[in-house]
Amino acid sequence: MSRDPDAVDDRAADATDRPADGGAGSPAAPAGGDGPASGGTPRPSNERGEGSVRVVGTAHVSEASVREVEETVAEERPDVVAVELDEGRYRQMKGETPDDLDPGDLLRGNTVFQFLAYWMLSYVQTRLGDRFDIEPGAELLAAVETAEDMGISVALVDRDIQTTIQRFWARLSVLEKLRMVGALAFGVTDPRVAGVTFGLVAGLLLGPAIGLFGGAVGITLAVLERVAVGALAGVVAGYLGVRVADATLGTGDGADGDGLVGLGVGAAVAVAAGAAVAVTGAGVAPVAGFLSDTIVRAVGSLALGLLAGLAVGALAALAIDALDLAPDDADGEFEEFDPESLTDTDVVTAMMEEFREFSPGGAEALIDERDAYIAHQLVGLRNEGYDVVAVVGAGHRAGIESYLEAPESLPAMDSLVGRADSGGIPWGKIAAFGISAAFVAFFVLLAMAGVRNERLLTLFAAWFLINGVFAAGLAKLAGARWRSAGVGGAVAWMTSINPLLAPGWFTGYMELRHLTVNVADIGTLNELLADESRPIRAVLSDMLDVPLFRLIVVVAATNVGSIIASVLFAAYVVPAFAGTLDASISELMIRGARESARIIWGAVA
Repeated sequence: MSRDPDAVDDRAADATDRPADGGAGSPAAPAGGDGPASGGTPRPSNERGEGSVRVVGTAHVSEASVREVEETVAEERPDVVAVELDEGRYRQMKGETPDDLDPGDLLRGNTVFQFLAYWMLSYVQTRLGDRFDIEPGAELLAAVETAEDMGISVALVDRDIQTTIQRFWARLSVLEKLRMVGALAFGVTDPRVAGVTFGLVAGLLLGPAIGLFGGAVGITLAVLERVAVGALAGVVAGYLGVRVADATLGTGDGADGDGLVGLGVGAAVAVAAGAAVAVTGAGVAPVAGFLSDTIVRAVGSLALGLLAGLAVGALAALAIDALDLAPDDADGEFEEFDPESLTDTDVVTAMMEEFREFSPGGAEALIDERDAYIAHQLVGLRNEGYDVVAVVGAGHRAGIESYLEAPESLPAMDSLVGRADSGGIPWGKIAAFGISAAFVAFFVLLAMAGVRNERLLTLFAAWFLINGVFAAGLAKLAGARWRSAGVGGAVAWMTSINPLLAPGWFTGYMELRHLTVNVADIGTLNELLADESRPIRAVLSDMLDVPLFRLIVVVAATNVGSIIASVLFAAYVVPAFAGTLDASISELMIRGARESARIIWGAVA
């Protein structure tokens, strides 16, 4: 089925002839039907005169709103029932399959992040719906079904959801995006786990800094040697600890517990074994003999960074427990929340203003622009002479009614559709070009300084190999197919020097040739997350079977692998390379710049 987003539904019961089109800029006229009031075919729009619009503001998780919609439609018996739905959400609500994500869309960037934003908005509604035992959007479905039962036409007047989410994401600042993703993480997992995860990420960033500057604070190569061997011993001991715990304590995926006991045992064993080796020095010398200084420095500094990060994460988890910041259980989370208050004008106004404080740009895309878009459709129907009952969320009612009272204040439709730019100074693009230019200049200046081509090729090969191994390796660990992981690894070196590209897009593109991903997957994920009786590891395993979640994890893992590789290259490989030269990197760069300037000046003069 294909329908213009501006068009109205032609599925009304007993539908007859369609009235004349409203002309450019107005929505297509609704399907006619034997109206209950007149008992015959509706008059052509040019015989109607001006119609009317009644806006019903509802709460998407309120049983009272469902009853109000049904009663209003039955009482008013309008020519058209307009609902705050677009084609995709209408089809999903009617039980049809939504459109699949096209692989090409993934290469245009931000698609996965837009799905994350949509998932968060959907997750909040689903939790509320579960708490109050009502399907989110039930009042919209009630409006559609009541209209169809009465032979009344239905108009889909909302903007396409993909357009809305793209414009919403583009309007968010970097900080707002981080806050939104963080809110989703805290919503779908234990905040204590999120705190530890944050600490580990911080540790990954701290590790390279220790490798570069640790000598200044007494972290010598001898210290890093002990830590590196201790870390390797800890990894082996930790793995064995997890396996033994799963086998003896019954903490595996099929266990009734939360699936974290085995991981906890493994972590404790890993820390104990690693610390024992690092402190006593037992077995350090023979193992270190097989490791180069670069590997010792990399493994040792990363291990110290991860330990520091883990300590920070543990303190954050303890603080969350001590301050009672962890969310209550699902039954008590919304105990004091009244869904009927979502239709109260004062409450809705306060909520809208709170959202605007969080993200003015996001509120513009999610609320203001949709108010104007929906009002455009309703004004067009009214001008065609139709009496309309419009069923919309309570947060949109005031904005829509203000436009209905003053249609001349409506912004141009062209400004409400299409892709949106983030606006302001394009810092991302500036940084991307800057990084690309710096990468090229690095190799060019070294060449101009007299560094032999063989050494430069070796350095570039190391860049290519490290990026490829980490990007492809993490992609494969995340569940990608070998071919998909290989493609992501092959392009990782190039995408690392251009932040406008990401190797995960290419990995995801390859995965989408074998996966079918659409917005219906979000409902599946919400159902899995709603089951709090199952072990976390079992839930995560099932989530990885959902195509959308697997795609997100694969794309993210590929990108994270490339980022880690780039940091490791700058922190460890470049210093090791510099140690083989007759001068420092900075001196060679200056020498190369002078030689380049001399050649350019000679050519110009």
